[in-house]
This record gives sequence, structure tokens and C-alpha cells, in this order.
Amino acid sequence: MSNQLAYAIITPYSLHKSRTGGILARLISRTGLDLVAARMFAPSPELVGKYASIIVSSNDPQDRRIQELIRDYILKNFTPHPVTHQRRRVMVLLFRGEDAVRKVRGVVGNFSLTRVGGETIRDTYGDLLFDEPDHEKVRYFEPAVLAAPNPQEAEEKLRLWSSYSESDGGLLENVITYPQEARPERTLVLIKPDNFRFPTGRPGNVIDFFSRTGLFIVGIKVHRMSVAEAEEFYGPVREVLRTRFNGVTAAKAKAVLENELKFDLPLEVTQQLGEMLGPLAGDYQFESIIKFMSGRQPSLCEPALRTEPGTEKCIALVYEGVDAVRKIREVLGPTDPSKAPPGSIRREFGLSIMINAAHASDSAENAKREMGIINFRSHEFRAIVTNALDAR
Repeated sequence: MSNQLAYAIITPYSLHKSRTGGILARLISRTGLDLVAARMFAPSPELVGKYASIIVSSNDPQDRRIQELIRDYILKNFTPHPVTHQRRRVMVLLFRGEDAVRKVRGVVGNFSLTRVGGETIRDTYGDLLFDEPDHEKVRYFEPAVLAAPNPQEAEEKLRLWSSYSESDGGLLENVITYPQEARPERTLVLIKPDNFRFPTGRPGNVIDFFSRTGLFIVGIKVHRMSVAEAEEFYGPVREVLRTRFNGVTAAKAKAVLENELKFDLPLEVTQQLGEMLGPLAGDYQFESIIKFMSGRQPSLCEPALRTEPGTEKCIALVYEGVDAVRKIREVLGPTDPSKAPPGSIRREFGLSIMINAAHASDSAENAKREMGIINFRSHEFRAIVTNALDAR
């Protein structure tokens, strides 16, 4: 089969119930496909109407009645709230690889009127309940995730969503209702490159941990950080690193020199070694961070490549809610995984101070700065769809 682009749409209810992590984990690990883009949408009535109008298809293996249920579900649950007119959150994920459309649909699963338990996402997170005893009237229906049944329909629906990716998608505003006295804030999370070495459920599992905060995802982006972006992003820690390693570097240098010279170094000489070598150690650590995040070593990077997307992938998320910064960092745990408490993300998934699963903003001000660097309003989503489909 040819290389294909496929989508999975996480419904507003699945997002509300914080099922995003579990769904993403299954899609990545069970399809083996490359997650190439992700975007939050707050669909307009126009987008919802156009999407619903192309749901029912003779080429869909699901019963026509099921297709009609999905169409009606979209019209009811994707449109803005009928009273408040507040738009709903929808997450669209793009996967690329061989036979991608069939693989994604296989993991998402199909409903049937005689459905029994199984292993698909819909078996776990979806519901189709009938009134007893005749099984004629549907009592409750939740599809959990939507995916195209075949490549032709995937292309049609991808073109539709991508055409609205700028007007209806990006970093969402005013999609969550809070009590009048609440003061919500936003914070940035990066699911780091160590979670993407091979297709695994780790990125989704990390997101699942963050769901314990009760916060709301209002932005998502698959991002390949350039060297220039990484240097700007981590710039504030550079000077900290240049002084942090003075003591450690001095102790190591003292041990090496005393072993070679066969005499003890005075305290003042050891301190001078730290002052001379500590900043160099800090610069080396900073360069290692940039290489880890971008895939390119800054000192060896050609000037023309400094602003180009890096070779390493991460998922950037914006969480919104009351006390968002503290809640996220509490679940994440301290920078050093060995000092992180049980049940924290870095204790569960981190390996070292650098390879520690995820980053989270340490203040609302820094979150705003970091979100600007990641640029959730950029249009990679539409470009990826257009380039992939026009190249066929």
C-alpha cells in the first residue's frame, strides 16, 4: 500500500472526560504510524454542517443507521452550545505511513447493531446503548473518535478540515466556562523527544498523567524545534548552568589533577578551577540540551539550518484552568527523576536530568513567552495536508 495521510478526530466528550492520552497511546502504539500533526478546533456551524453532510457513505462498512447516528451526533455535539453559543473543543490528529487510513480505522473500530466487546478504541471509550427489549430506540450514543473508512473519504474530509484550520483552529479562546470569581491561567507542556524514539504509547501515557490536574487542553501541536528556537526557549537557563557546575567541575578536576600530579591541591586552587571550568561545563550542558531538543549540535550547525525545523519531534500542549502552572508542575515532578516522588511523570518516565519526559512552564509569564516561540497559530497543519494530498 502507498504512503497515506489519515486522521482521527477526538470528540468533545472524549476531551471533556480526559480520555485524550489513552486514545493517543493506542493510535500511536497499535498503528505504528508517524504522528505528523495535531490541532485543536472550535468548529463553526459552517464547518460542522459541511462535515456532517459527507458522513453517510455507501463505502463505509458500518450499517447506514450507525452512520446516520454519527451524522446526527456531529450536528448536535460539534456545533456551538445552543444557549451560550460557546464553541466546543475538538482535537484532530494526523498520521502518516503505509496503509494509514485502514490502520487508523482498525484501531478506532466500527460500531455494529449487534456489537460485542473487543479491543478497539470505541470498545473502550465509545457507547451504543438501546432501550430494551426490541433494540430499536437508541438510548445513548458516543462514538469517542471519528476516522475515515477509506482513502478517498479521508482525502475529502482532510481537505475540508484543513480549509478551516486557520479560522476555526489553533490556540482556542473562550471555549471553557468558569465561575465568575475564577482566575484561569495557561501553561505550556512539551512532551520531549525521548518519548518518540519508536512508536510507543508513552506520549499518550504522559498526557494521561497530566489529566489528573482537571485542566483543559486548548492547544496542541506536533513540533520540531529548530536550533534557533531551542536556544531562545532555553535561553533563561544558560547563565544558571554557567554557575551551577562550578562545585562539581572543581571536584572532578581536583581528583584528576591530584591523581596525575601526585600531590594535593589547595582549596583556593580548587575554587579557581571551578570558576574557570564551571562556565565551560555549563555551556557544554546547554549545547547538549539544544541538541537533544532539536537534533542538531549548535556549534556544528550550518547557519542555513539554524532556523529550519529540527530532526527531533515533541508534542506541545497548552493547558488552561485555575492554578494551571502549579498543578501541572506538581504532577510533572522535579527536574531530576531520581528526586521525583512516586506517581509523578518524571519518576515514572524520566531517565536523567535532561531525558526527563516532559517540560512545563514555571510561571504564567514564562508560559506566554514559550507559547510565542512554539507559535500555535502557525499553519503547518494545513501545509501538511495540502502537500501530502497534492503530491499523490
